[in-house]
Amino acid sequence: QVQLVESGGGLVQSGGSLRLSCTVSGTRFSINDMDWYRQTPGKQRELVAIITRGGDTNYADSVKGRFTVSRDNAKNTMYLQMNTLKPEDTAVYYCYARVGAGQIGYWGQGTQVTVSS
Repeated sequence: QVQLVESGGGLVQSGGSLRLSCTVSGTRFSINDMDWYRQTPGKQRELVAIITRGGDTNYADSVKGRFTVSRDNAKNTMYLQMNTLKPEDTAVYYCYARVGAGQIGYWGQGTQVTVSS
């Protein structure tokens, strides 16, 4: 069965950096577009960044210029490099991947990012 496992979250001071990873396992099918989302208590999940299989990217305005999404298709892994972190970036970060010709979507379990002021 398909699994997405995120890692790299933690506690960092304002202005610091973190790198998140999301690895997909349990499938032989192509991993298509992949996304990073984040969510804080009481709020809807927010789209942070998208990366296509070919490497095209798009970002939420709130993270443009600070976050960079990338992927290694050979490793079925997506990354999110987060620089100049702000307290408002504090959230649980989730990855999402579309798998195979049917574009079936799968979520990771989330990783907590906390930015202290």
